[in-house]
Amino acid sequence: MSGNIVTAPPGTALTPSRAARELGLKRGEFDLAVNLGRIRTVPDDGGGGRRVPRVEIDRLRQGDDFPGSLLERVETVGTTEAAKVVDVPVGRFTRIARLGAVVPVNFYLNRYRAVVWLYLAEELRQFATDENNASWLSGPTPPALREQLREGVDLRARNWRVRHLGFLVRQAGDHPWAQAAAVAALLDPAQVAEIVPDPYERAHLTRFLPKPVTYGAPGSAAARVAERIVRATDADEIGWLRADLTAAVSTARGKEPAARPGSAPEPAEAERPRGLRGWLRRRNP
Repeated sequence: MSGNIVTAPPGTALTPSRAARELGLKRGEFDLAVNLGRIRTVPDDGGGGRRVPRVEIDRLRQGDDFPGSLLERVETVGTTEAAKVVDVPVGRFTRIARLGAVVPVNFYLNRYRAVVWLYLAEELRQFATDENNASWLSGPTPPALREQLREGVDLRARNWRVRHLGFLVRQAGDHPWAQAAAVAALLDPAQVAEIVPDPYERAHLTRFLPKPVTYGAPGSAAARVAERIVRATDADEIGWLRADLTAAVSTARGKEPAARPGSAPEPAEAERPRGLRGWLRRRNP
């Protein structure tokens, strides 16, 4: 760490940019660490956004091998480097990823608008050392899997969406409309309108939609490529999300009815999250 960083006073909460500087992280690394639950944040009392408590910064800085250990936990690699980490040819790693054995943590578009998938190096190292994964790393691909590849199976985008939804649910915390908005973010707005036809509820839901993952100007070729990744595309995936959004909105409606002329919200008993959203919350407590 550089010795010229001026730290904030004890007891304060730092903006993400300030926290990233004090932790020696690039902003993208910081955001990933937050998504993964490596860095604890709290709501910004000023309205909107998140902040990092000073005690959290101190906890991380006092850890063993700081900042190296934190940097290792958010290190991401593309396909070529990922193949080196698990010690297989690039082509074999691509097949492993397409079949869903490893899950991307992020992506970007290169100058040719091609999707570049990124993987957590830490997870790849764990994958490579797990004896249960030996058949993925050596030997012939089983005939059933080869047939899936010939048919064009590619689970990278879908698995990224599942993981991204987990991040969004974590950020939503216990707020019922924010939880519903996390699910809505993966569906086309027209489908959200079908599930939430009430304009007051839909406006309330929209308030809590997370910042979208976008590339390029709206309507550009890059934006269209990114949207095909961000929005659910498979029929069963869409059906799962629609059911989950329906349940989430029902729960939110009971806990915090959307404001409308001449009405006041009435609290109701909490309801246990179900479906994909509930599974993700139990998986990422």
